[in-house]
Amino acid sequence: MNNPMTPIPTEKRNTAVNRLLRYLAQHVYSITVGVMCIVHMGLLVIMLISNVWPLVYMNVLSVVVYSFCYILCRTGNIKPVYYSVILEVTVYAIVSTHFIGIHTGSYCFLFSIVPIIIYFGSHLYQGSKRWGIVAMLTVNFALYIALYIAFANATSPYELHPVIEPILTIFSMFAMVFSTVFYNTIYIYTSENEVISLEQKNRELSADAQEDALTNLLNRRGFLPMLENLMKNRSTSRFCVAFCDLDDFKRVNDSYGHDGGDEVLKHTTLMIREELPGCDICRWGGEEFVILLRDLTMAEAREKVDSLRKSIATTPTVFFNKQIFITITIGLEENKSFYGKPEEIIKVADARMYYGKQHGKNVLIYEDLEDGRLEPPIAE
Repeated sequence: MNNPMTPIPTEKRNTAVNRLLRYLAQHVYSITVGVMCIVHMGLLVIMLISNVWPLVYMNVLSVVVYSFCYILCRTGNIKPVYYSVILEVTVYAIVSTHFIGIHTGSYCFLFSIVPIIIYFGSHLYQGSKRWGIVAMLTVNFALYIALYIAFANATSPYELHPVIEPILTIFSMFAMVFSTVFYNTIYIYTSENEVISLEQKNRELSADAQEDALTNLLNRRGFLPMLENLMKNRSTSRFCVAFCDLDDFKRVNDSYGHDGGDEVLKHTTLMIREELPGCDICRWGGEEFVILLRDLTMAEAREKVDSLRKSIATTPTVFFNKQIFITITIGLEENKSFYGKPEEIIKVADARMYYGKQHGKNVLIYEDLEDGRLEPPIAE
C-alpha cells in the first residue's frame, strides 16, 4: 500500500534523487518490513554460525512474521503490521540481550524502532489517539533502561566469537542510526511536498474561484474586482466594456446537445482572444461574455468589436464534421467619470445588448437608441 502522501509537484520529479525519495515515501511500509526481514535473515546466519540456537529459532520466527507483514502491506492492512513490528523488535531485543549479553548492543534495537513508532503512528492515528504513540515511546524507553540495569553485570548463556561480537555491536548501532536518518529523511521529504502541494492546491482553488472551468476565462468574481480597481485609478481609466450574448444559443444545445454548445462556447472564446489580443474577457454566465478593452476610445473599441462580431458570424464551429454557425449581439459602453461601480457600466452595455436582441440580433449597439433608430444596421 502506498504511503498516504499528497501528489508530488512536477518540479520535484526532475532528479534521480527526487524520484528515489518519491518511491521510498510511497512504499515506505513495504520497504520497512522487507528490510526487517533481510536483517533477520542476516542475524539468522550469524546465530547459526555461532550455534546460538534459541536466537536461530527466534530469527526464523521473525522472518516468518515479516513475510506475513509484507503481504499485509500489499493488501493495505497497515495497523497489524505496525504493532507486529513493534512487538517483534521488543521481544527480540529482550531475548537476544538475555542470550548473548548486553555488550552485543542488541538492546539498542529498541531505539531503532522509535522513528517507526512515530512515523507510522502519525499516519495511522489522528487527534487524541496520537497520545498512544507517546505511551509506546515511554514504554520503549523504560524497557531500554530496564534491560540495561538488569543485564549490565549479567553473564550471558552464550559467548560469541571475538570477531562476531563487535560486528553485532556495530550492526545494532548502525540499525539505530540508519533508522533515525531514513525515517527523518522520508518525513522531511513528505512534509515539504505536502506543504508545496497545499500551496499549489490553494493557488488552484483561488484560480478556480476566479475562472470559468470550461473556457478558462475570468468569471464575475475575478472580473469585477479587476474592473473596480481600474475605475479607481483615474490616470488609466480610459476603457470600454462590451457585453456580448450568443444569439439563439438554446437552438444550438437543442440541435447538437450540450457538448456541441460547449464547443461553440470554447470556439467563441478562441475567436475573441484572436480578434482582441490582450483584452480581459469574462464569461458572465451561460452564453454571455463581457470584454474589457483598455486604453481605447469608443470609436476604436467599436471598430474592433464589430470586426469580432463579423468574424464570429462567418467562422463556424466544427463539431463532429458539422459546421455550427452562430451570431453574436454586442452592447458597448465607454467608461465615464460618473460611473462609480463596475456594475453601472456593465448594466448600460447589457441594456444596449438587449436592445440589439429585440431588433434583429447580430448587431453592435454603442449608443442609447429609441425604437426605429438602429445604428449600425444588422450585419450582412
